[in-house]
Amino acid sequence: MRPFSARVTQPTPAERMLSILTGAHSMTVVSDGLDPVEVHRLDGTAAMGHVHLHEPSGTGSAHPAAPVPVRLEFTDIAPTPVRDRLRARVTMTGLLAAPYDAEATSSVCMEFGQAVLDDCGGRTYVPLSALQTATPDPVAPHEADMLTHLMDSHAELVPLLLRLVRPAPDKSMLRALPVALDRYGITLRLEYARKRRDVRLPFATPVSEINQAAPRIHALLTAARRASHPSRLFA
Repeated sequence: MRPFSARVTQPTPAERMLSILTGAHSMTVVSDGLDPVEVHRLDGTAAMGHVHLHEPSGTGSAHPAAPVPVRLEFTDIAPTPVRDRLRARVTMTGLLAAPYDAEATSSVCMEFGQAVLDDCGGRTYVPLSALQTATPDPVAPHEADMLTHLMDSHAELVPLLLRLVRPAPDKSMLRALPVALDRYGITLRLEYARKRRDVRLPFATPVSEINQAAPRIHALLTAARRASHPSRLFA
């Protein structure tokens, strides 16, 4: 647990997982005896609108006569054209009372087994309690649109943000693109011929509602204009 006075600059694994589930447009359902099923009806309702997670049954609890093991897989893809667009994978396992029905219109009840987040930080197991108590990120549903807008309409601001990067990028850098945006800050991806480097630029304070996101980004741009070293973005 973070100290109360510590400045939070990035989401917890549970918050990151919740954002992926919130923003997911599809999921893959893998169940015993069935081919993987791609579910693409998540837009606007989020994954947890289609699946209800429940605490694992105790030893003496009632349990379906023939529980069906199931695995849900989610892939988080960067909305901008960076190299290696895969940002993270989420895998959730559990039990269903009956085989999964891809045509079902109501949500499915799933007894929680395990939730795993795989990203650049490695593999993290997220307990159900942490996922249930994680605060939804107000930026998550708008991240793709905001980053796409930045790239399409304000691409000249990315070199400006590079003034905040420490250590400063050198002349071998080929390009820099925004790769992620959340309530705590924006992440730039610096691409080189044979490597890449992700740099996080944290906001002074986290975003608590979406209308605060633009002012936070503007504050970073203001700080960048005051930075001492020039941008070194090369095409």
